[in-house]
Amino acid sequence: MKKAKTVTKKTKIGEVLKIDEDLAEVLMGFGMHCFYCPMSQQETLEDACEVHDIDVDLLIKKINEKIAEKKEG
Repeated sequence: MKKAKTVTKKTKIGEVLKIDEDLAEVLMGFGMHCFYCPMSQQETLEDACEVHDIDVDLLIKKINEKIAEKKEG
């Protein structure tokens, strides 16, 4: 069985969307709507969360939960 990918603070926003485009819902839920801008290919989750005043640890937790949920389902 293939292990599900997980994200970290250093994962780039564009990489998150390559794992699963549905993860955009999680990002939008945190008020992060800029995931399709060119910077998303270079900006890490940590950097974006700092700019948008978002709890990076909570965001990562929610993203990884969504990945695991889809893998199980």
